Amino acid sequence: MGVMSTQTARPPVDLDWNTLGFSYVRTDERYLSHWRGGAWDAGTLTLDNVLHISEGSTALHYGQQCFEGLKAYRAADGSINLFRPDQNAARMQASCRRLLMPEVSTEQFIDACRQVVQANERWLPPYGSGGALYLRPYVIGVGDNIGVRSAPEFIFGVFCIPVGAYFKGGLTPHNFMTSDFDRAAPHGTGAAKVGGNYAASLMPGAQAKERHFADAIYLDPATHTKIEEVGAANFFAITKGVQTFITPKSPSILPSITKYSLLWLAEHRLGLNVIEGDVYIDRLDEYAEAGACGTAAVITPIGGIQHGDTFHVFHSETEVGPVTRRLYDELVGIQYGDREAPEGWIVKV
Repeated sequence: MGVMSTQTARPPVDLDWNTLGFSYVRTDERYLSHWRGGAWDAGTLTLDNVLHISEGSTALHYGQQCFEGLKAYRAADGSINLFRPDQNAARMQASCRRLLMPEVSTEQFIDACRQVVQANERWLPPYGSGGALYLRPYVIGVGDNIGVRSAPEFIFGVFCIPVGAYFKGGLTPHNFMTSDFDRAAPHGTGAAKVGGNYAASLMPGAQAKERHFADAIYLDPATHTKIEEVGAANFFAITKGVQTFITPKSPSILPSITKYSLLWLAEHRLGLNVIEGDVYIDRLDEYAEAGACGTAAVITPIGGIQHGDTFHVFHSETEVGPVTRRLYDELVGIQYGDREAPEGWIVKV
């Protein structure tokens, strides 16, 4: 399995916490558990960041794998917060069911995340830096195999990296463009967090960046008339007039934990109407503000959207809209422990 954990004291990390981006950093330890003979083992921490798997692994040939993303935050009192890890566990269980992989229990999932944070605490950005420790749990099909079938064995792993803003500039508006490509099929794996959805997004994302947009916006795969996702993030908008928080609803959209948190906060903390419904690409003038949201992106305000020959600007290409700002402050305040969290949203490490 590689070099095991030594649990020895380590010196502080020499990083500029205020300039962290979103890129891989090899931290100290990661968690691995194996599924063999019908059950997951107890799992262990290891120093080895290289997986050793069979060349016939289904994860390599048939995409039998899924993953998650969540963060640990340093609070002002020095404690460490995990934000809604039970929801990540539930979503990973749904992804595993979709791909015929054994589910990881919520208890094992949260325990693994806790172990990884504790073992890598020196990599956790300090309170006030705006950074966090990003956790990447995953399940992959492994073992000797060649036929198109579920794997004989599986690995559940969790590693972590210190991160800052996903998009450069943090809470500043970015522009996006719609793509003619689809990230998922109408009745495919769009609602599961599986690698194939992201592989499909690499080319349109690169094309958007070549045109100096932050990323591609994907329309519904059946009709190409409604917004579904923004790159690897979910979409939301604030209507003009009677303010309503609206986010697309579709069976091919990944159910974002950040999005559902914002839906709750918009209704219960900001007093807005909330809707999961259709967001038609030719009716963008109905919205005063728009944004992308997700664990990595948190909230990224959308300045404008290029669709065909038309470029639509929402609140501003340079300034954050007032409702988006309030939502961001409320969400981040809860994550770092500065604002009261709804029951069950924060798990202490």
